[in-house]
Amino acid sequence: MTEPSLTESPRLGVHAEQRTGLPRRELAAATVGGIVESFDWTVYVVFAAFFTADLFGSDSLGARIVAYGGFAVGFLARPIGSVLFGRLGDSRGRRFNLLLCMSIISAASVAIAALPSAASIGVWSAVALVALRIVQGLAYGGEGPTIAAYVAETAPRRHRFLFSAISYGGIMFGSMLVFLTVAVLNATIGEEALRAGGWRWGFLAGGLLGVLALWIRAYAPESSEFEGDRAAERVRGPKLTTVFREHRTALRTIFLFTLGGTVTYYYALVYLPKYAAAAGVTETASATSFMTVVLVLVLIAMLIIGALADRFGVLAIMRITFAFNAIGVLPVTLAMVHGVVPFEIAAIVLGLGAAGFSAVGSVLCALLLPTGVRAVGAGLVSTVTVAVFGGTFPMVAEALQAVHLGWIVPVYVFAAALALLAGTRTVTKVRLFTETFEKEPAHVHS
Repeated sequence: MTEPSLTESPRLGVHAEQRTGLPRRELAAATVGGIVESFDWTVYVVFAAFFTADLFGSDSLGARIVAYGGFAVGFLARPIGSVLFGRLGDSRGRRFNLLLCMSIISAASVAIAALPSAASIGVWSAVALVALRIVQGLAYGGEGPTIAAYVAETAPRRHRFLFSAISYGGIMFGSMLVFLTVAVLNATIGEEALRAGGWRWGFLAGGLLGVLALWIRAYAPESSEFEGDRAAERVRGPKLTTVFREHRTALRTIFLFTLGGTVTYYYALVYLPKYAAAAGVTETASATSFMTVVLVLVLIAMLIIGALADRFGVLAIMRITFAFNAIGVLPVTLAMVHGVVPFEIAAIVLGLGAAGFSAVGSVLCALLLPTGVRAVGAGLVSTVTVAVFGGTFPMVAEALQAVHLGWIVPVYVFAAALALLAGTRTVTKVRLFTETFEKEPAHVHS
């Protein structure tokens, strides 16, 4: 079945051009969701150093690896969630799905904060933690792709990637809040109290943020692009076999982008303090606290990159920023490990390298598929890729460190960065991309 050109279709944001103002409520609903998603997800890997002994009964290397395994298991649930909730998002609507997923995420975060310790219920504390992470993983599988589809459908054409950067900036802001929470708790109650149960405040904060997100989303309208397609009966239950048969190049491109983006993100913006501490170049606590500064700089860079992509074209900006990312990973990491540059400089450079995909990636991937299969199609490929390559990253990195093969970690990240560059070639063969970004009127990017 041949689809009409996007320049002739009401899809891909034409409705936004008819508005008299910017869709602020839609952007706020998407951005606050990113904040909560990132906070609740990142708080686990960052606070694992503090709750491992409390919930797993030991602080040994084996217990830490098992704890990071709980992080990976949550990612494995995301693909299932992308199918379950993605179908709801593509049939019932973006707003309905965003409210449902956020309710589940928030409730699970509060439940984790209230878990009894291993001293009270033994191994069941760890079992309950993993179960709750699976529940969150299912909800995240629908949350992220639905946010991307919602922003892609509600952003004005001339501000698509600025809106993308702002909404994904919520993820950066959420991560920043996690590191800030660690810094505040470390300064007020101390590391010993954090390990003794103070870590629970982090998960409770995530639940309260979720309540705020629900309040904001309650006032956000449905995507008018989605409503237009549903009124025209173009939105039906998506068939995954059809998606994979008719959109192979698009899904291959989403895979390459997600692979490179998720690995570089988790290395540069989540795991780097631990890697640097293992190399003996800094202390974990001080390095983790400094990541707040890094995330602020990355957020600023994302906004600039998003605006530049709208002005000069997304393909050119992707190639420049992705090349910077790939070129910098190995030399900057080696310079840090050998004391040539301090951790702070290395963290800033590597963080800026991850800013390119973070700014444009989610919305771009959503725009590669038509409205009726956007959430479930892009969601399934991205969540499977994130589960395999992102969710396992901290655990794999820890295992490599344990057997004195930590040098493989930046090599692995470099290989993933090359996948980003490969994606800039395959994306030019995606019909929806060429119709949207190569045949649009010139005023769209002016």
